[in-house]
Amino acid sequence: MLTLVAAIVIFGLLIFFHELGHFLVAKRLGVGVTEFAIGFGPRLLGRQSGETTYSLRAFPLGGFVRLVGENPEDSKGEDSFQNKPVWARFLVIAAGSAMNFLLAVLLFSLIYFAFLGVPLFSSTEIGVVQPGGRASEAGLLQGDRIISIAGERVDDWEELVSLIHVHPEQEIVVEFERQGEISLVALVPLRDTQTGEGRIGIQAQTRMFSPLLSISAGLQHTFWFIQLFVNSIIQMVTGSAAPDVVGPVGIIQIVGEVARTGVVNLMSLAAIISLNLGILNLLPIPALDGSRLVFLLVEGMRGRPVDPQKESFVHFVGFTVLILLMIVIAYRDLTRLDLFF
Repeated sequence: MLTLVAAIVIFGLLIFFHELGHFLVAKRLGVGVTEFAIGFGPRLLGRQSGETTYSLRAFPLGGFVRLVGENPEDSKGEDSFQNKPVWARFLVIAAGSAMNFLLAVLLFSLIYFAFLGVPLFSSTEIGVVQPGGRASEAGLLQGDRIISIAGERVDDWEELVSLIHVHPEQEIVVEFERQGEISLVALVPLRDTQTGEGRIGIQAQTRMFSPLLSISAGLQHTFWFIQLFVNSIIQMVTGSAAPDVVGPVGIIQIVGEVARTGVVNLMSLAAIISLNLGILNLLPIPALDGSRLVFLLVEGMRGRPVDPQKESFVHFVGFTVLILLMIVIAYRDLTRLDLFF
């Protein structure tokens, strides 16, 4: 039950934000919106407000915003999508992925703001001393301010950590200040089995409930994940890394496992999936937003649109291939998770 609830909440949030991006920018640029829908298939709930119908549909694995004049064959009226300039249509299409990126920033920022706190890397004051670590064994305490490591002065946390990293299994002298008194202590950093770097078991101070610092940390975390995803896609395309694709079934199973570990990990997973969705939607794959953006770029360079029938055919073929691919991935997920009877 927890898996189902968590999956519905996360999928609903991601879909809502993505479609909200299309909706808000379309409205702002004067494009008519006839329907804002969460889900596909038969309509479960619906409410009419002005020209727009807001609906909830049976299958919550997607959504759509139906625009006036979205089909090239139907482009009459000032509020028609097709009658807007190329730049306006480009913004409407790109807004979905932009909102997925914004959602990731908001989720990461909220995690730092209310749950983890923002690490104060500008300070060398110890925030946490891990029990049983080399720092704890040497007598270092929370609140001690590190002055130098192995004879080299440190002015921020990154310098401190860098000096510890390069001295695994080597004795170093740590100079620190405690209640106005300067002291020295010798210790040997433990070698990390995965990275080979030195560790002594300390963490930086953190500041809770700091909006600006939390947003800054959320932005940094988001950009780091974007770089990671883009590099992963490049490696899969070039063949330097094996494709590792998980479908909705696999994602639901992952969501269920993460939900049992706590709300922070679940929020972090939602942010990561949101970034994935935003990036994948920008890829030039037929039937996705990225493909439509490519057609708009071509129209902008040519000064005239691509033949509507050819564009529709490309999107139709792409949509068909995507559905088949989703079926294959779902079958693989079900087989890997041993969910078949």
